[in-house]
Amino acid sequence: MPKKHVWLKKALIALIYLAVWEAASLLVGRELLLPAPLATVRRLFELLAKGESWAYAGLSLLRIMSGYLLGVLAGVLLAVLTARSRFAESLLSPLRGVVKATPVTSFILLALLWLNSSLVPLFISFLMVLPMVWADTADAILHTDPRLIEMGRVFGLSRAKIVRKIYVPSVLPQFLAACTTSLGFAWKSGVAAEIIALPLRSIGYQLYEAKLRIETLDLFAWTLLVILMSMGLEWLLVRGMRRIRRD
Repeated sequence: MPKKHVWLKKALIALIYLAVWEAASLLVGRELLLPAPLATVRRLFELLAKGESWAYAGLSLLRIMSGYLLGVLAGVLLAVLTARSRFAESLLSPLRGVVKATPVTSFILLALLWLNSSLVPLFISFLMVLPMVWADTADAILHTDPRLIEMGRVFGLSRAKIVRKIYVPSVLPQFLAACTTSLGFAWKSGVAAEIIALPLRSIGYQLYEAKLRIETLDLFAWTLLVILMSMGLEWLLVRGMRRIRRD
């Protein structure tokens, strides 16, 4: 399908959802319960016209993306370690299972006992990303074609070249897919951590304040900003991945 048609299809789907939202808002008839789409967008622009709103968004982005990047890095290192060592896999895999099974709210509450509130979103994003990248990358390493590895050794390739020429191309698709999936989890869990931990100058704090003051329009506007930032980050990540694959 041509790229133009893809964008037209996406725009049409977005318009359908906006129409449903508008119809529901008119049916409810109370902005306190369900603001209209246009009113929400207008309020978002009003919030962004204030300089501090950009600071809140930027600091939330910094915290959550720092946790995300640390989670990706730690996940890759642990994947290499557990793929190469059965003992390390036996020792560490229960830890991965515990992190995946524990509710994120429990981790947030525990982190509040251990860390400053501004570090809680970073820590939670890190924990959400770590097991996903770790598991998928380790699986990709273990399923690299052994015949290609043996062929590389026969042709006298060094260990570094085997990693670069055989392992990396084999692992990259699954690793990049894990990065894309975990980004959404990192962003959602990071904002949830902000709402509970309440670090000052954050989107989560603004959401909590809007809820306390029963300012539904502000609540919807900040939520819309969270959604747009998440979609923007994912779009940038996907474009970066396509460039990496081409190279």
